[in-house]
Amino acid sequence: MTLTNAELYRLKSDARRGLLENDLILQRFFQRYGAELSVEDGKLLTLLLALEDNDLMDLLIGRKDSAVGLDQESESPSFKALLKRLREK
Repeated sequence: MTLTNAELYRLKSDARRGLLENDLILQRFFQRYGAELSVEDGKLLTLLLALEDNDLMDLLIGRKDSAVGLDQESESPSFKALLKRLREK
């Protein structure tokens, strides 16, 4: 099941960050995958977007594979797949 327009709009709004680099990566991600995001993807993105900007940047550019508070989620295949899509250039 894919996200509703309202859920997608909320995620896009939450994705506006203080670091321009995060904004650009997230904007590109939503342009590519926004229409096909599942409810599970939405839940994982909500967790990611709750991170501090620098922690999120570390995940997005591949400096780290997990962040404090996401240790359990980072082991799931769906998290790894989402992170891989976020990191695509």
